[in-house]
Amino acid sequence: MTTKTSLRNFQSEIDQIRHREVARQRDQATAERAKEKEVKKTPVRHGTAAEPPAPVKGDGGDLQIKELAGLSDVDERIQSLLLSASPADHDKAREIVASSLTRRKGEYILRLGVHPPHSKLFSKQSGSLEDSDGWRGSALTAEELDTLQREVKEILTDIGGVTTVLFDTRTDRPRATLLLRLPPEDVSVTPEVRCAVVGNVDSGKSTTLGVLTRGALDDGRGRARVSLFRHKHEIESGRTSSVGMEILGFGLSGAAILPSTAHSIDSDVIRREKMGWEEISAKAAKIVSFIDLAGHERYLKTTLYGLTSGAPSCVILIVGGNAGLIGMSKEHLAIALALSVPVVVCITKIDMTPPNVLAKTIEQVTKIMQSPGCRYAHRGLMLAVHDRVLCRKTTVFVESTETAVELSQVFATERLCPVFQLSNVTGAGLDHLRTFLNLLPASESDTEKFAADQPLEYSVTEIWSVPYVGTVVDGILNSGTIKTGDSVLIGPDANGNYQSTVVKSIQRKRAPVTSAEAGQCVSLALKRVRKSAVRKGMVLVHKSDTPPRAVRRFEGQVLILYHNTTLQTNYQAMLHCGAVRQTVRMVSMDHPQGILRTGDRATVTFEFISHPEFIKEGMKLLFREGKTKGLGVITRLL
Repeated sequence: MTTKTSLRNFQSEIDQIRHREVARQRDQATAERAKEKEVKKTPVRHGTAAEPPAPVKGDGGDLQIKELAGLSDVDERIQSLLLSASPADHDKAREIVASSLTRRKGEYILRLGVHPPHSKLFSKQSGSLEDSDGWRGSALTAEELDTLQREVKEILTDIGGVTTVLFDTRTDRPRATLLLRLPPEDVSVTPEVRCAVVGNVDSGKSTTLGVLTRGALDDGRGRARVSLFRHKHEIESGRTSSVGMEILGFGLSGAAILPSTAHSIDSDVIRREKMGWEEISAKAAKIVSFIDLAGHERYLKTTLYGLTSGAPSCVILIVGGNAGLIGMSKEHLAIALALSVPVVVCITKIDMTPPNVLAKTIEQVTKIMQSPGCRYAHRGLMLAVHDRVLCRKTTVFVESTETAVELSQVFATERLCPVFQLSNVTGAGLDHLRTFLNLLPASESDTEKFAADQPLEYSVTEIWSVPYVGTVVDGILNSGTIKTGDSVLIGPDANGNYQSTVVKSIQRKRAPVTSAEAGQCVSLALKRVRKSAVRKGMVLVHKSDTPPRAVRRFEGQVLILYHNTTLQTNYQAMLHCGAVRQTVRMVSMDHPQGILRTGDRATVTFEFISHPEFIKEGMKLLFREGKTKGLGVITRLL
């Protein structure tokens, strides 16, 4: 039976279903592996890879408890130990620092002294920050702060790392924030953050990415974006029509890795002498990958596919300061909110926008993000759910390095929306944005989405035929690990079957690697597979006697975001579910009259029109056809 429901309540139920199904599938996979080991009866020798890792020496157990209690507890422990006169305490502090870096894949943000509460730091209300209450941490003198910075730097130097001062102030409450970073062993373990860049036409998406990744400021006429275009018609029209990928590398010190032509004013030089991905990857301690999505309405399906298949950690919404949140910007925002992807807003062109117009744009962005119920129309396309769009995000305008540092760690979990005001001509605001991007948690660290200890599952999002190499696929490892020489199955094909193949080589950011793990985006060269036999949405799994089942029909809980009349059985729409993109037909719905309207929630049985696909219970789905939009979750495979 259908019911009227809000998007917020529906998303909460979707998340509950997903969490439950993911836990069930992982428990089932763990039980199957345990059963296989029992059947093989292979003894495990002491010291083998199957042996669980040894606990951290010294302060391991106590540290784990304190870390769960709160990050500031670990910082205070390090601080108190380093200020002690006992050499044993210094050794213990060294162990805690090394352990924290190891668990966080070589990166740790250390806060020294007392720090203001987030509620005050992120607020634009008038008043001195120093006079507010609720500060966290232990007070330090300027001399103690200098001593701690020197001690931490010595520890990092001893273990081969680098200490960078992100923020340091000597006001009434001296405090500092340090970035501790270890060099990655190779490209295969370099942390990566994936960000999808969306926005309306002419909002400044490609220009902003060009300035961020190339370093050279724009001339006000689009010089910075020329190096990003992939096709001749994009250069002629000035509009992005495809899903482009750009990367920005950050070194051990946190400085952006830019080409030597960063300060050139010659467009041809900027385009020709850009830095190769291999060179950036070799120097980077962290990589930020930008998925540059099209802003024009005719390329909406390409933008949708990039958002659903790319598994971005956040969506960067580019808003032109002179135009405001118009056109497809509203569509992109609605999709990001529907998919529960954290949103970051960048207001561009502040150098050419009159102050009154810029103030109006800021007010519009704030009002839209904070409003509990919004209703917008874009050429008749309603971006609402029965007058209840899920926003309720607190906008935080990033105007200081301290705000950028703290916001990067909490904005995704505390329903905050960072807002940056940028000028690609003067460079205003770009330093705060780079600091923010440099400190974002790695995408592969999200254990809810990605699990390295589960069976291999690799989603194919791109296919190429490379001369003298053969068929090459690009995609994301949803779970498990993969190595060069592994025997795998790729499918399903039109009949639901899987083809056997071998991984010849692996590349990550165009640099050769020998292995990859869950959460990483890598390219694989496959043996004896024709390009015509591979399509987007296929998966790679380890070779076994029982390949995963291809599904033709499935059941899902759906919410109709918008439809101008009524949906009936046999209605067809384009379904986006992870890397899967195919037309589906509504076979049945639990409604006595067999119809659905805007805001209705129902259990619907779908059927793929063309061929079966690999999908799993708990996966989110988004279907669209013209102005119609629907959101849901897969609940049962039929």
